[in-house]
Amino acid sequence: MPPVNPTPRFWAGPLRYLRWSAREKPSYFWSCVIGASGPVILLTVPPTLKRLGWERSAPIPMTYPGSRTPLYTFRICYE
Repeated sequence: MPPVNPTPRFWAGPLRYLRWSAREKPSYFWSCVIGASGPVILLTVPPTLKRLGWERSAPIPMTYPGSRTPLYTFRICYE
């Protein structure tokens, strides 16, 4: 009889492997869960917010609003 591997293989039983990895290596398991949820969130959150009526705010100004008049006026004197 061949020896039984204590760590289950993923393709032989994926649910069993996920339970094992959540128990034995939780940091790897939850890192994969959070990483896999990124594309799902990217595809679902913006349409949901748009459907709820949320709009983006106006962009902040990148320069200081100056006066409408020029700072220096040059007078050319012809004599």
